[in-house]
Amino acid sequence: MRIYISADMEGVAGVTTWEEVESSGGTAYQRACRLFTGEVNAAIRGALAAGAIRIVVNDAHNRMHNLEGEALSFRACLITGAPKPLGMMEGIGPGFSAAFFLGYHARAGSPGNLAHTYTAAILSCRVNGQEVGEIGLNAWVAGFYGVPVVVLSGDNVACTEARELLGKIKTVVVKEARGYHSAYSLNPMVAREKIRAAVVEALGDLKSYTPFKPPSPVTLEMEFKEVSQAEAASLLPRSKRRGPRTVIYETKDYLEAYRAFRAMAALAKNG
Repeated sequence: MRIYISADMEGVAGVTTWEEVESSGGTAYQRACRLFTGEVNAAIRGALAAGAIRIVVNDAHNRMHNLEGEALSFRACLITGAPKPLGMMEGIGPGFSAAFFLGYHARAGSPGNLAHTYTAAILSCRVNGQEVGEIGLNAWVAGFYGVPVVVLSGDNVACTEARELLGKIKTVVVKEARGYHSAYSLNPMVAREKIRAAVVEALGDLKSYTPFKPPSPVTLEMEFKEVSQAEAASLLPRSKRRGPRTVIYETKDYLEAYRAFRAMAALAKNG
């Protein structure tokens, strides 16, 4: 059994502010990296206990070099750094039995702790009219390769979003959002044990999970906070403006749409 882990940081227990998830945050960021690594290690322990023979962890937060490699379980391989062809889903492929999304957050516009979709420039993202955040966008990448997402950890809002979108998925609420920059968190040791136990339970019932298959054709619609951001995003070939702050991209290939999303997000952020 081969396991793929996409690990984000905003949904980790005890992490509630941007200072903690940005490398400029100093000691607050360093502490958050330790908490982050602890939750990933808990999932690795659970996967090994359930019979996994190979585990690939992709650091999926920001510049993607946040996990403490020397503290990560030696039983897992680690993908770090950016940019990567598939970004938050780099390393996924058809050979994996299951995927875990750890430390995930809710989509932009939701009441979750540090809720956003990829960058602060994006107000909303819709695929064929359905509003989605990183959970849905990334789950479709896994589904493209036939890999089910079986475990997700994060705050209560992210976990609800995952269940409503994906259906059967084992979610682990490690904190309850009390505001954009506040949350009621479990003790880190308790959160880790819940993650470990959820992984064991999900992998023990793996046959009941199905991949979240992406749609085709795809109409990607991105609404930005500023007109200038939409102008920058629309520099991507084949993209089209739909109103002052909205850009669309149409394709039959979901992976192309996913790359277009990431490209337009980067253009908007830096434009």
